[in-house]
Amino acid sequence: MPYQDLFVLFWEQVKLSCQEGTFAKLTMAKTIGKPNLKNIFVRPIYSDNDFKVLVKLRYQSKETEDEENELTLEDAFVFLKPYLRTSFSSVLLFTTTKDVTFKINKKGAGSITENYPTFHNVIQPKSDLE
Repeated sequence: MPYQDLFVLFWEQVKLSCQEGTFAKLTMAKTIGKPNLKNIFVRPIYSDNDFKVLVKLRYQSKETEDEENELTLEDAFVFLKPYLRTSFSSVLLFTTTKDVTFKINKKGAGSITENYPTFHNVIQPKSDLE
């Protein structure tokens, strides 16, 4: 299955974890090459009337300031997709019930694996946007 299709299935697990209130964090990792962009982190922002995520781009060099954006879950999906296979080869979903890892191998095939949860509580991020 092409990695793009598998990422859509992976994202369904992200959406489900958000609906269930178990979403703790999402991390894009395993950089390809030697980019300045080190990681992308996505954390939940739960509020009474809507759900958003804080997307943080962390850079290698101290000269480049980290970027933060508050996005809807659908906007985050659109934002993250171009980084797949160009900047990062894995995406880790941390929930309070399980960890789900999406990986792209060198041939462009995707895979999803599940493990025991790393997080047991959902932690609200501190945003510079507040």
